[in-house]
Amino acid sequence: MDQASEFVVATRAALAQLSALAVQYSFSAVGAIVLLILGWMAAGLISRWAHRGLSRIHGIDATLSQFFSNIIRYAILVLVVVMVLGQFGVQTASVLAALGAIGLAVGLALQGTLQNIAAGIMLLVLRPFRVGESIETGSVTGTIVDVGLFATELRTADGVYRLAPNSTLWNVPITNYSRLKTRRNEISVSIGTDRDIGRTQAKLMAIASGDRRVLKDPAPTVYVAEFDAGSAKLTLRYWTKSSDWWETGRDLTRDVKLAFDKFPGDKFPGDRQPEQIPDPQVETRDVTGESGPPAPHGADEPVTSRT
Repeated sequence: MDQASEFVVATRAALAQLSALAVQYSFSAVGAIVLLILGWMAAGLISRWAHRGLSRIHGIDATLSQFFSNIIRYAILVLVVVMVLGQFGVQTASVLAALGAIGLAVGLALQGTLQNIAAGIMLLVLRPFRVGESIETGSVTGTIVDVGLFATELRTADGVYRLAPNSTLWNVPITNYSRLKTRRNEISVSIGTDRDIGRTQAKLMAIASGDRRVLKDPAPTVYVAEFDAGSAKLTLRYWTKSSDWWETGRDLTRDVKLAFDKFPGDKFPGDRQPEQIPDPQVETRDVTGESGPPAPHGADEPVTSRT
């Protein structure tokens, strides 16, 4: 009888403790649920505000504003989770220390990826190139298709897709062929010294001035670049819009070649006989001495013509 009474007393005490714990943790559970709901709503609201605010800033890319708004959202959610754990008596200091250690380990493991993200942020902020522009670096040449946080997509002149990690684009000099509105080009012609240089200059100027894509300001010019005992080298220098650079250079090189093909039948006064005249040498090149920007999609690669 005594054992039965002791069992009843112990059961009643346990039930009382359970009811007290249930009441205590029920309030904590309700508070945690309310905190999670409010935190989730606040994270989404603040994230949208941040996205709209960053989108209004000139020079901030949409990808970058979305990235920063997501960081704000997840940071708020992590803070809310830590506060919820504190509702149940968990030591938040130890949780934060554990999260810091995990973040450090992940950062070391993803060091290359984080480097690409940092480079992507700098590329999106400073904007050395934009979608649709043609660039050239030490190892990458092509037209920009998309700029992301991890990598940049390009299309080469021969229609090949290329994905370049952002770190490879950030740590090297970048040549942007499309950023400025106008570009200069040159066509060099080598002729015999017995030819009339003034007439040749006039012919080159007429060819350049007859093309509507050649800008009037700065005006095209023709000058004698160099000469030796047997030939003289004339240079036609002209400016075009950057978008017309390729086609204009191709067309003018062809027109100059066709014009000089007529020289034997259109001999200048004082010229030697046609069979004694050396063939004119026509050469086109970029003023920097480089091969120039990537050709437009579907076009051939740049060449230097000598006929």
